[in-house]
Amino acid sequence: MPETTSTQRPPSFLHMLVRNRTALVGITLVGIWTIGALLVALSPYGPNQTGAGPLQAAPSWAHPFGTDNFGRDILTRVLVGGRISLWTGLIAVAISSVPGVLLGTVAGFVGGKTASVIMRVMDVLLSFPSLVLAMSIAAAVGPGMASAMIAVGIVGIPEFARIAYSQTIVLRQRDFVEAGVALGLPQATIVRRHVIPNALAPLIVQATLGMGYAILTAASLSFIGLGVQPPQAEWGVMISDARGYIISGQWWMTAFPGLAIATSILGFNLLGDALRDVLDPRLRTSDPTAIDITKE
Repeated sequence: MPETTSTQRPPSFLHMLVRNRTALVGITLVGIWTIGALLVALSPYGPNQTGAGPLQAAPSWAHPFGTDNFGRDILTRVLVGGRISLWTGLIAVAISSVPGVLLGTVAGFVGGKTASVIMRVMDVLLSFPSLVLAMSIAAAVGPGMASAMIAVGIVGIPEFARIAYSQTIVLRQRDFVEAGVALGLPQATIVRRHVIPNALAPLIVQATLGMGYAILTAASLSFIGLGVQPPQAEWGVMISDARGYIISGQWWMTAFPGLAIATSILGFNLLGDALRDVLDPRLRTSDPTAIDITKE
């Protein structure tokens, strides 16, 4: 009788992600603000509706997060601010990732003087404190949500470029890439079909972590008047408008927007850490030295 022996298949990506407690906490926190941003249209109050309740009212059943100095419902404004922050983060990460990945991949694959010029420019950008550089760009472009997205996006380009550069250098030595070069395939084809797809794992992790950084930096720019402008409901704007009321005891006016910033950033950071663990090929099997063998 033929005997068949096989080791257990390594768990799938979704299975590993669901089993990761850090990922579940991150997904939960991110999901809360995503769902809240989608359901804010059901709120009986408008984000800029003055007189929705008593001025500076403490949290109650009618206004769970209280009201601000204009009588606006803070819960509604926080949820609307979540929508703005999530969009700002997504667009900023897109601005960072697309040129960053392209520049890093070209530098790693072509090498030589091209790589030296590109990576030295990235080093110059990294030499500036990220918030200071974002403030300078936002001030040059002009205040507004668009300038905040552009500023945060440009500041994040070097991170994606360095990751793509290091991954491309490693992949360039792999057999399947060298085979493509030997067959005379165009460099653009090799990069598009073989290099970038195999470098996606760390780039996805960086994009997730970059979302948290983008939300924090955009809120910081709005706080100092270089990002979203009042009366638009945005977390940084809300904290800036209410900072003068902390001493007088209206803690809820700054506490809830601040809590929103903290939990959303925590959620993306936890999700990014979990993705880093799950996407690591060495964690695909419980025994890294195990080999699937079928004997007949």
